[in-house]
Amino acid sequence: MSTDPLPPTSVVICTRNRPRLLAETVASILAADELPDEIVVVDQSDRPGLELEGMSRDGCDVRVVPSGSKGLGHARNEGVEAAAHDVLVFVDDDMLADARWLRELIGALVAGGPKTVVTGAVEATHAESWRAFTPSTQEYPRGAVFEGRVGRDVLAGGHMALERSAVDALGGFDPRFGVGAAYPAADDNDFGFRLLERGYRIAYVGDAVLYHRAWRAGWRYPIVRWRYGRGKGGFYAKHMRGNDGYMRRRAANDLGARVRRFPRLLFRRPALAVGDLVYIAGVLVGWARWRLRERT
Repeated sequence: MSTDPLPPTSVVICTRNRPRLLAETVASILAADELPDEIVVVDQSDRPGLELEGMSRDGCDVRVVPSGSKGLGHARNEGVEAAAHDVLVFVDDDMLADARWLRELIGALVAGGPKTVVTGAVEATHAESWRAFTPSTQEYPRGAVFEGRVGRDVLAGGHMALERSAVDALGGFDPRFGVGAAYPAADDNDFGFRLLERGYRIAYVGDAVLYHRAWRAGWRYPIVRWRYGRGKGGFYAKHMRGNDGYMRRRAANDLGARVRRFPRLLFRRPALAVGDLVYIAGVLVGWARWRLRERT
């Protein structure tokens, strides 16, 4: 692993009404072996956590940007605008950072060269309450690099590093996607797909690890799957293009796989089976909403 100094880096965390989780995420970044130059917290909370302004270590300043906007896409765009540096790292507000995380992530970004975006491993923590769950994790073969139409979503929005120029090239994040928006998920699916379509490569760094906390109570699982489905339906509808059947095939494969596994899950893991049904319904609703309201 290189010990060369990292380029000036801004870590952007978007949050809403999760003060305890947010504070622990920031603390874990400040406790890591390598520090960014700043942490920018875009806070859409009813009462922004301005007390975080006092958290700092070894030249890494924590800045809170109170936001009156709604939705993760808006918040990420505001974070890009507020960041002082051109190397940007996005972290969700319910993650914990491994000690080597930032050096591994930014080292890979520097080594990747122009038009490279980097994403890392996302691992689940132990459940923090009975039947609590982690909604998403990420693991690929070590050293994987994705280019072109890879047939799946490969970018974790809560764990990515890129140059500001990449965000500018895409015109920013689509504010219609993400938690709190009309399509309350798939913001990273949309952004990653647009990057690949513009000729960027997405590199996976297995040694850069963030831990996604299992704090959501089990009863929330169908709600999370409903939101994921609505976001994914909007994503599929947005990128379906005339005679280009790529996104239609992806949607069909996604839904078809869930239908085929439903009988097996129903007896072995009924909660997951119900989650799949709710997700499918969400995809159909999100797709229909997009076709009716967003086509223009």
